[in-house]
Amino acid sequence: MIREFLSGSPDATRDYARQFASALQPGDIICLAGELGAGKTEFMRGVAEVFNCDDQLSSPTFALFNIYHGSRQGKPVTLHHFDLYRIEQPGELETIGFGDYLSGPWISVVEWGEKFPEYRTMYTRTVTLCHAGGDNRLIQITG
Repeated sequence: MIREFLSGSPDATRDYARQFASALQPGDIICLAGELGAGKTEFMRGVAEVFNCDDQLSSPTFALFNIYHGSRQGKPVTLHHFDLYRIEQPGELETIGFGDYLSGPWISVVEWGEKFPEYRTMYTRTVTLCHAGGDNRLIQITG
């Protein structure tokens, strides 16, 4: 099943992300795909807002991943945020125990996860953002 949305602004992208994130549960692993500048970071900001950890959000591009601690409906939530843009080989992911980080009672969002198809079966949903002219973005959600 594929759902599609057309976002006309960064605010709208965050709004779609908040709607999407409201259904996430511990153990969900999201592949966040799209070219540079497509809105992945804005989408991630919306996800982080739902779990009350948006004030902690920073791009993990250089650190590879960040772990955020938040809450939803009074319950603690751990959100893992990976950015695989700078990773070249699957072995680099194995070295840091990437698969182990994905297996647990937390929610994981993996930017550039499409670069490593060997992990595709672990993703419970894939969100793809594409440029659609100007500030418009096409958001496709599968899974």
